[in-house]
Amino acid sequence: MIIPTQPNFTVVNTSDYRETYANSVQVRVNVWDFFLVFGTMQQQSENQVEVRNFQGIYLSPQQAKALAAILQQNVTNYESTFGEIKLDPRGIPAAGPVH
Repeated sequence: MIIPTQPNFTVVNTSDYRETYANSVQVRVNVWDFFLVFGTMQQQSENQVEVRNFQGIYLSPQQAKALAAILQQNVTNYESTFGEIKLDPRGIPAAGPVH
């Protein structure tokens, strides 16, 4: 069995590259791709939360699975260093429809 050599990678940021903060991510799925919508969530009052979406990213199913794996690996490493990340059960939505 021949193992192919890994190519060398060069990462270059495009002129429109930007970094920002998101505390809201919505995921929409269909047969062809995953669509991640990033935004910021702010509580306007006791009963009102506003989410301002600012970026949508399409991923192939393969890239979505690779992202899930690398995120899980990094969350595991983070928790082994800093302790368990606790989630507020109110912040986890019930399973919704898949589009």
